[in-house]
Order: sequence, then structure tokens, then C-alpha cells
Amino acid sequence: MIEGPVQAKKSTVEEEAIEVLGARVHNLKNIDVRIPRDQLVVITGLSGSGKSSLAFDTIHAEGQRRYIETFNAYARQFLGGIERPDVDLITGLSPVIAIEQKTISRNPRSTVGTITEIYDLLRLLYARAGEAYSHVTGKRMVRYTDEQILTLLLTEHAGQDLLILAPIVRGRKGHYRELFDQFLRQGFLRVRVDGKVLDLTSKPMLDRYKTHDIELVVDRLKVNAANAKRLRESCAIALKQGKGSIFVVNAITDEARYLSRNLMDPESGIAYEEPEPNLFSFNSPYGACPKCAGLGQVTEVAADKIVPDPGKSLRRGAIEPLGTYKGTWVFRQIEAVLASFGHKADTPFAEMEDEVLSTILNGSDEPLRVESQAGLSARNVRFDGIIPYILEQAQEGPKTAQKWASQFTRMAPCPECGGARLKKTARWFRIAGKDITELARMPISELHEHMLALPGQLDDRQAVIAHEVVKEIASRSKFLLDVGLEYLTLDRSARTLSGGEAQRIRLATQIGSQLTGVLYILDEPSIGLHMRDDQRLIASLRMLRDGGNSVLVVEHDKEMMMHADHIIDIGPGAGVHGGHVVAQGTPAELMRSNSLTARYLSGTEQIAIPKTRRTGNGHSVRLTGAKGNNLKNVDLVLPLGTFICVTGVSGSGKSTLIGDTLYPILSKTFHRAESQPLEYAKIEGLKFLDKVIEVDQSPIGRTPRSNPATYTGMFDHIRNLFAMLPSAKVRGYKSGRFSFNTPGGRCETCKGAGVRTIAMNFLPDVSVPCETCRGKRYDRETLEVRFKGRNISDVLALSVEEAMDVFSEVPSISLKLATLLEVGLGYITLGQSSTTLSGGEAQRIKLAAELSKRDTGNTFYILDEPTTGLHFEDTKLLVSVLDKLVEQGNTVLVIEHNMDIMKVADHIIDLGPEGGAGGGKITAQGTPEQVALMGRGYTAKFLERELFN
Repeated sequence: MIEGPVQAKKSTVEEEAIEVLGARVHNLKNIDVRIPRDQLVVITGLSGSGKSSLAFDTIHAEGQRRYIETFNAYARQFLGGIERPDVDLITGLSPVIAIEQKTISRNPRSTVGTITEIYDLLRLLYARAGEAYSHVTGKRMVRYTDEQILTLLLTEHAGQDLLILAPIVRGRKGHYRELFDQFLRQGFLRVRVDGKVLDLTSKPMLDRYKTHDIELVVDRLKVNAANAKRLRESCAIALKQGKGSIFVVNAITDEARYLSRNLMDPESGIAYEEPEPNLFSFNSPYGACPKCAGLGQVTEVAADKIVPDPGKSLRRGAIEPLGTYKGTWVFRQIEAVLASFGHKADTPFAEMEDEVLSTILNGSDEPLRVESQAGLSARNVRFDGIIPYILEQAQEGPKTAQKWASQFTRMAPCPECGGARLKKTARWFRIAGKDITELARMPISELHEHMLALPGQLDDRQAVIAHEVVKEIASRSKFLLDVGLEYLTLDRSARTLSGGEAQRIRLATQIGSQLTGVLYILDEPSIGLHMRDDQRLIASLRMLRDGGNSVLVVEHDKEMMMHADHIIDIGPGAGVHGGHVVAQGTPAELMRSNSLTARYLSGTEQIAIPKTRRTGNGHSVRLTGAKGNNLKNVDLVLPLGTFICVTGVSGSGKSTLIGDTLYPILSKTFHRAESQPLEYAKIEGLKFLDKVIEVDQSPIGRTPRSNPATYTGMFDHIRNLFAMLPSAKVRGYKSGRFSFNTPGGRCETCKGAGVRTIAMNFLPDVSVPCETCRGKRYDRETLEVRFKGRNISDVLALSVEEAMDVFSEVPSISLKLATLLEVGLGYITLGQSSTTLSGGEAQRIKLAAELSKRDTGNTFYILDEPTTGLHFEDTKLLVSVLDKLVEQGNTVLVIEHNMDIMKVADHIIDLGPEGGAGGGKITAQGTPEQVALMGRGYTAKFLERELFN
């Protein structure tokens, strides 16, 4: 355990604090704040109270503005005016770096290795110190200098009659007449083709459809000291013609040997190019697997989707992409295929041989005789098959065709590289017996240990080359371990990372950069961390602070607050009820105040532990033999009609078990979803459910046009209401007039976005308010229609709480607003862009949208870390909402680390005991009390402290 807060040393600069005077951004009420420098400072408060407005929209925004002000006038003209935050004065501000959750790359080529730059260091290491092995024989490859080649021939082949050859062609088809003519013009008289020496003057004829090995005969001589000069000259010519390689054959015994300036296999003769870092890059054409272009996955057509019901015939629509029989050209071609095997269009596919289906799907090289219509003569054509056509449409067709083809395709590991992303050559360079893809697949903890042990496994030359690179990789991997990411692998795709994981990767990178005098602002770095890993994260933040930096953290985690040097509590409520500094000071000073946060920290206010635990409705879902990723043949039993919490250390297999195995099974069963679950044996008990709903933290929309009003369906009712107003009817306006996504009533300058995006080429795009509508989205005529004195733009600017008053008498709207209030989102505005919402807010909007629908009482809800971004009081509100769902007979499963959720659950499933390869087992399950008393795994001791102390 880390001891209580240690007072940080004072800054050497004059200002001992960052002073913010008169902050009025968003809901901040003209507040003055003094933030101590070179300390770990936590800003906390209710969701929507103004924490992010102070940390990011005021302090970080002003730091960014000041940085851009340092650019010269030429650069600033492209950026435009960066608006100053609504604040009177900020003093003592250092250079600011914000580490947020929303910086995850969605590029499939971005991985943990590329983000942390550890993979770049590995590429350099393998390019300079790697040993090449032949992918044909598996033996180590060698390279020689010209002098070494000459010496080797004179010593090892002394007295032998040798043919000195230049390898020209390896295993390629062709007649090569032009090549032979070229050799004749250069003065060469003989070539060796497929082991036989031929005279070029006799114009040899080769079979153009067979593969050939061709060597140019440069000389034939007896190897001895008298012929040394001639041998040197012949070798030089052979090396020039063979592009650095030479092939010598004993003219008597036919024994052959390859020698090369390049890396070469002496047995098979294959040669590798000199390794450069880009050979090991899957983002470079020099290193990427040619089959998947470095993605590790390829699009493949699923035969079971093309012929889902073999009991049908061609005429009855057995081939799903084509539908029922139409008499078109493609159907006549397939009829001809069937006829060639003795079948008709009415024969069910189940009664046909496998070869028939294979020909229909993959095509045939044999000419096919197809009868033409209207008495025309038959035509001989080649049938390409259904699968090649679908693949062509999926990869090169227009968007509509790609969407159509996607119904019949799925992503599968690349058959050539096996998901390694690199071409074959790159995968045959080894250091200490391992290739670069093996290192990329290691968990960070294992990679770190491997790097520490590596110097002792290298020869003297490698040790000198690798010393600094290995030291840097070990250092960077250690920083990732310090922030609780030991279970990640370097080849993990960046888009599969949670917001918390991506943020902690950036934090580790910043610790590694060892900057000083910087103000770091972090947004809930503890998201996704088990209580065990909290201490390591706090130690990392202290490391940043002790390096001479100021660390400002927006956080709700109790451990983080108790170990902070200073806490600023914003409140007292959310939205218009927040924006004040209600308390601040050291943790001890804060707890003496009467703020809501202080009462929860001191224990005077808390989320009550239920007196009894629900046992459920007597039914259960039983999933057996789950083996996806790191799961060790897990058997999962879920009691229905209860509140279930799945927990465990980071990387223990929670998301694999629930998100990648259980949810796809349920989704496929109830909603015919296309998602494929990871490996499992069987599942039982689904007959007791009729619907599954996953509420995750992915954005509710990818564009600024998406907002809470449109996502929940509320905006349709608002537009209908405006269309029914007398002033709208007089003008002949329909509900479409009030849409900002279609022409008619929207501002056409910004197309209803309210902002215009300026492309900055080398910098991120900049959004500026539209100069025509000034951010209101609509034209002047549309804005003249008002409801209770507010036009449609004013309505979008209302908070949920304010909108509840305005639309209290409109049930279709007030019902949806009530559910948003119920999940603690009274402070967000109806038109707030989805791109500005946190993952936790997006998740609660989805939950509200589901709550506003009718449930059946047999619904299975899955929520992934719903307490993200929630204050203790907000968590209490969430628990009451989830309890209400369970009381109606539904089952709620939550993946969570928060003790306040765990202690109120009916049933806990704890995975572990460690992350990555050390996890994948259920260490304990039962009621919270049972799990705590079992004492197995890390969760038990934290639960025991929470329940019994």
C-alpha cells in the first residue's frame, strides 16, 4: 500500500499556484480557483457540475490558445482566431498537456506497439541485430564478401573442375527467347536450364507453361593457384550478372553450392534483401503481407450464408444472394453447371455432390455450354462462380454493392501470414530464437522480462548493437506495467482499447518522455482499473509530480482522492445547479466540510448494502466450455431475475467472456445478429429470455449531427409538435421543415451543422460557428415558429431539466425526458453533439433510450462499466434504476470494478486470478458476502473491507 499524501516540494518558479479568476465557461458561476503547482490535485463533483468545464474548457483551452499565439503570423492565418475561454485571468499557467479518453485511433493499422513506439524500437533492433533463417530449409543464412567467396573456392574446392554460374531465373514460367538472345549479344555462349547445360547458338526452345531454373554459364575451369586471376574475374562477372549471387557446380559430380554477397541459404539458394526497419513494418509495402496488405485479416465469403438452406432448390431460392429463379443470364449459367452434373433446377442442393456446390461457389476453368434464349445458338463460356463475384463487389464495387456483399462476408485471419501482418521474409529473422511477431504477441509483462534477460543471450556483436535499444524497450514497457497494462500485447489493435486503457497508454508515454514544468490534465485515468491496480496508477501520477510537473486529475475514485495533495469539489448540483467551488483543501480538510463529496468520503453518506439478496426466478443461463482468447474452458452460470456483477483484474477475461462470447450468442439467438461468438461448447436456458440489450460506452453517433434528442427519438416528437403549431400550419410547414439533416428549413451554408469545418491539411480540422445562422442551424423563416416563446434552435439548447418544464404537458416527449433525468443526465442539452459526450454519458443515454421502451420482464441487460464518470451520488441513482429493472423480472449483468456496485449486487462472478495468460478462470462466485469470505483472488479482500468493516 502507498502511504497517505506526501507533500510535494515547492516549485522553483515564482508562482506557487495556478490562479483562475472569474471563470464563466458553460455552467461555471464566475468562480475563482487557486490550484497549487507541482502537486497532485483532484477536481471532483457531481456529473455535470462543471469539473471538465474548469479543467479542459478553461485551463487547457487557455493553455492551447497561448501555445498557438506563439506561432508566427503566417501560421496563425491558417488557424483562424482561437477563441479565448470566458475567464477574466489565469496566472501561473505552465505548458499544458491533456490526456483524455477520446483519443483512441480507429485506424485498423494502429496498434499498442505503434502508439507506444515500442514496436518501432523492435523494428530497429531486428533490422540491425537480427539473424536471418531460410524459410525453405530453416537453416541460418550467410553472406560473403567478394574476397571471402574467392578464398572459399580456392581452399574448399581446390583441384575441382567447376562451372561458374550466375543464377538468373528461379522457378518461373516462360520461353525466355529474348533473354537468351540478350546473353548471346553480350558474348555468352551457354546457359544451364533445369540442371542441363545448353548451347545458346542452337537457339534452345523451352516449354513456356513449365517452371524453369536458369543459370548463365560464365566459365568452366580447374580451381588452382595458376587460375586464381581467371577465377577472380569470372566470379566478378557472375556476381554482377547474378545480382550479388553466384552458383558453382562440380562439373564431374554435379554437386552445387550457392554463395552470395546478400543473405542467402547455401542449400536452396534463396536470398533475402538486406534488412531495414521498414522490412518489419506492416504499414510499409516493403514489410506488409501481400495477401492482407498488413491488416492481418482478409474478407472471406461464408458459404453457409450463400446457401443457408440446402433443402431448397435453385428454383426455390437456395442461393441467397440471387433469390428465387428469374431466368437471367447468371441463372442460365448455374443451370448449365447443374446439367453438366446431371441435375436440374428443381433438385434440392442437399441431394447434390459437394463438387457441384464447389463449382457453383468457386467457378470452373472448364468451358461451359450455356443455352441462349429465343432460339439463338448456345455459347461456350467460363463460369467464374458466386464467391469471386461477391468478393469483387465487397472490395471494388460502389458503396451500395459493398453493403449488399457485406451480408455474405466476414473477416478471417489472413491464411498467408496467420494474422502476423508481415511478409514471410520478415518473419524469418530471429533474435535469441524469437521472431518479431512472437514478441509482438507477448503480454507486456512477459516482454519486459524477455528484454531484461536478452543481453545475456546475445553474441558480442549483437550485444554492442542492441544495448541502447533493448534498454529503451525495457524502460518503456516498465512504464506500461506501472499503469496496470501488463496484460496488453503490442499487436493489440488500438480500436479495441477502452477509453481508460488508451488514456493510461498516453500517460505511460508521458512518464517516459520525462518532461518537467508541465501541467498535465487527466480525465478519470482510473476507469477500467481494478482496486488492486489503483495503487500503481497513483504511484505513476506521483512520479509525474515528483518530476517537477503539476498534475490535475478529474476523478471520482475514492482511493485517488484520499491520496491527492489537494482536492477541489465543484457543485453543489449538476448543470445550472452546479458551477460553484463548494469545498477545497487536503483530503483531511475536505472531509471536515459538509459538501456531498466530503460526506461520502467520511462515510456519513453512503450507498446502502441491501438487507437481503435476490435469489432470482429459479431459472438460469448456463454457458459451458468458453475458450476465447485467455479463457480456460470456463463454465458460467447466470441466475436469471438478479443483479449480476462480473469483476476481476484488468485483462482477466471479463470482456472476452461477456462481450465477445455471451452477448454474440444471445444477440444471434434473439435478433439474428451477424456477430460470431468466440469458442464455446454449449449454452442452455435461453428459452427463459426473449431479448438482450447491450448498453456500452461507444459513441451514440460518429458525427456532430447526432445528439441526445435524435438518439432517443425525442426529436421526432418535437418536430411533429412544431409542425402542428398554428404559425407552422399557416406557412405550410411539415415536420421535415424542422430537421437540420434535410434541405428545407435548415441553414444551407452549414447544411444544418451550426458550424463550418475548415480543413487544415497538416493540422487537425478546425470548426468555426457558421457566419450565416450563427450556430442556430436553421434559416430565419423556420426560427420564427415558436412554442412557449422558444424556436426549434432554442429547444435544442435547453438542458434536459429545463426541457422537462417546457414539455411537461406533452407525454410523448416528457416520458423520454423523465428517463434521461432518472439516469442523472438532467444537465446535458438536447442538442449537445455526440462527439462531446463522455463514454459514461453516452452509455447512460442508451440506457435511458431503453428505459423509455416497454420491457417484457424477460430481458437480459448487459452494461460495461456504467459508473464511468459517475460521482457517488450519481452511482446511487444508477443503482436505483438498475434495481427497478430487476424488480420487473429482468436480469441485469454489469461488468464493473466499482465497490459501490459490487456490494449491492445479488451475485458476483470474479475472474482472474491475474490478467492476460495468468487469468481466464472464475476464481469465486456467489453473493458478495460469500465471495468475500472465500478469500480467493484480489477482489475478495477489498469486498471484505467494504462489507464487514
